[in-house]
Amino acid sequence: FFYMKSTILSLALCGLCATAIGQKVDNSTIVSFDLDQYLGKWYEIARYDHSFERDLVGCTAEYSLRDDGKIKVTNGGYLKTLNGDYKESVGKAKARKNGTPGQLQVSFFGPFYGDYDILELAPDYSYSVVGSSSPKYLWILSRTPQMSKTAKDKILRNLRQRGYDTGKLIWVEQR
Repeated sequence: FFYMKSTILSLALCGLCATAIGQKVDNSTIVSFDLDQYLGKWYEIARYDHSFERDLVGCTAEYSLRDDGKIKVTNGGYLKTLNGDYKESVGKAKARKNGTPGQLQVSFFGPFYGDYDILELAPDYSYSVVGSSSPKYLWILSRTPQMSKTAKDKILRNLRQRGYDTGKLIWVEQR
């Protein structure tokens, strides 16, 4: 991959750098990244549970370039059902000062930024796995509302090898 209860994915994408005691994961990021290919709409396929996304379905994130060179981040989702009230939050992202590919910072609260670490990215940019410096945050994103079983299985296998508890993932209902 990061807000208030009624908004979504925002804090998630900020990654709020909380530390999980006793859980060690490999949160190393991808080694190459093309921002232009990453821009556009992503569907949230799965996530770890957090109060700021609780009860949200049909969640999406959309990334576009801003005039100042930063990235506009628009997160949205529906409360409880795909026909529920739509909630949206808009923030900004930028590359981290260390310049490491796949490591961004996202803000939805003024000057406060959180980690958005791309842990895995399909060669064709069809899916992305996002975490943060904390093992408490994890998202599986796709360019389409559903993913193939093959892609899901590969991602889950890789996440387990990294030390993530894939049993904690919530599979997000999409249209």
